[in-house]
Amino acid sequence: MAREAQGKRGVPSPARQKPERPRDELGRPLPWEAQNRLHLPDFDALGLEENHELGRRFLREGNVFAAHEAWETAWKQARGTGEEELFKGLSQMGAGYVHLRRGNAHGAVTLLRRGARRIGAYPDGHRGIGTAALAARLEADAAGVESGTLVPGPDSAPEPPAV
Repeated sequence: MAREAQGKRGVPSPARQKPERPRDELGRPLPWEAQNRLHLPDFDALGLEENHELGRRFLREGNVFAAHEAWETAWKQARGTGEEELFKGLSQMGAGYVHLRRGNAHGAVTLLRRGARRIGAYPDGHRGIGTAALAARLEADAAGVESGTLVPGPDSAPEPPAV
């Protein structure tokens, strides 16, 4: 196993780079000796528009962790543009569905509702997104988790919302 990094700061550098831990498709850490099952693009090397389109594509494909990561990077790239809250909401939506698949009801409800509030604050049709319908869908999925009609777990795979 790799040695833990030394020093006061946890900032990786070429001289001090920790190996990446293997992860499953939902971003959960696996044992060090396991095969990595999470393969993501280098979102930081892409622009905001590319990350947004990747987020949309990954969500359509049901790859909710990758969608979350793409929109999280887009959120950071959008700072100061007036769209940061939209991308933060989209990232939270992705994270909410990650928590749903991981079986974490509280995390799913919390993040789906946070995402709904942020996305719903933008005018309908912004960036081609039906923001009102998407916010309503996220609220409905959160309510479904609370009522027990949408059961969190690995088999929980509702049809991805339109983005």
